[in-house]
Amino acid sequence: MHVLVLGSGVIGTTMAYYLARDGHQVTVVDRQPGPALETSYANAGEVSPGYSAPWAGPGVPLKAIKWMLMHHSPLVIKPMLDPAMWRWGLAMLRNCTAARYHLNKGRMVRLAEYSRDCLKQLRADTGIEYDARSQGTLQLFRTQKQLDGVGKDVDILKEFDVPYQVLEGDAYLEYEPALALVKDKFVGALRLPGDETGDCFKFTQRLAAMAEGLGVDFRFGVNIQGLDCEADRVTGVRTDAGVLTADKIILALGSYSPQLLKPIGIDTPIYPVKGFSITVPIRDAAMAPESTIMDETHKVAVTRLGDRIRVGGTAQLSGYDLNLNPTRRGTLEFVVSDLFPRGGDVAQAEFWTGLRPMTPDGTPILGETRYRNLYLSTGHGTLGWTMAAGTGRVMADLVAGRQPEISMEGLTIARYH
Repeated sequence: MHVLVLGSGVIGTTMAYYLARDGHQVTVVDRQPGPALETSYANAGEVSPGYSAPWAGPGVPLKAIKWMLMHHSPLVIKPMLDPAMWRWGLAMLRNCTAARYHLNKGRMVRLAEYSRDCLKQLRADTGIEYDARSQGTLQLFRTQKQLDGVGKDVDILKEFDVPYQVLEGDAYLEYEPALALVKDKFVGALRLPGDETGDCFKFTQRLAAMAEGLGVDFRFGVNIQGLDCEADRVTGVRTDAGVLTADKIILALGSYSPQLLKPIGIDTPIYPVKGFSITVPIRDAAMAPESTIMDETHKVAVTRLGDRIRVGGTAQLSGYDLNLNPTRRGTLEFVVSDLFPRGGDVAQAEFWTGLRPMTPDGTPILGETRYRNLYLSTGHGTLGWTMAAGTGRVMADLVAGRQPEISMEGLTIARYH
């Protein structure tokens, strides 16, 4: 079977690998000159099933107002006459209930836990290297109220048998000794020992090379212009290199998915939420993080990737704007310097931004559409790296007509219709 994958980020590339391993003829199309050059390029580096959670939850509207008033704000909204942004925002508000949070987090953890297992197996099968570490995630709390509020997450972690530790006082120093210099700033932490870290860009680049070895045809520098449809089938993908056809087509274009789907009558509530990162060279390895730290107050992740520290965060609603805002860099530099003042040289940091494809409920959209040869694999938000391997395996199963190893309930576009 010939399968056409639209998009060569970590999601598209991982699907291509699994599809090729199943014996399919696979073509991947992307406008960039290589794989993982947009949202997958410099994300926070977390493979964090235990931290998988929707942004929409009880109390978030009030928190959002407080966040926007902070000097180093984790949330920025640029007022725009953009109906898509306001529709997405209202839909997110409807998910800010305890019941919806529990339902959405459960769906996300189901896919994320499965994906972590798939990634482990993929490493065993291929020997792929990407600055991986398996030392967990540490969610740091600066206030007692934050620490006391972990109960709702712990209940869901228990439900899905996700290992965790609630660490009071400075017990977290056992896992992140470099925080001893700033231990007075924190009252405790939630540790998720099953989480991992790694360089998403390195992983995607190296897996793309392995996929090519299995026969995958990557066509880079090709702009996708639209989909041609007849009745219940997509008959072609229009590009600036001609019309491409295949037996089955999987759309994995992240934040740009709605632009291609809306003209053919598929409404996907995905909005680009802009994130930023800096990549800091390590100056003193003993004073740098061992794995991933999540600063709960600033919603910033600090991750060790080999001889570098990746610092990622901020949610900015400003459409498809990709300008680098120096104020956002200042926030990231503040957090990494506040946590690890001797760890890295922020003056030498690489500054980057990318668009996270966010759904209002935080859950990606996978699987079939009303067009019988068109599949979706998009809307992973901040968790594309965490969910990539599981998504690739699930989509390969669906294309082959196999029953996926996890339930697809709540993961398809059907939940919106």
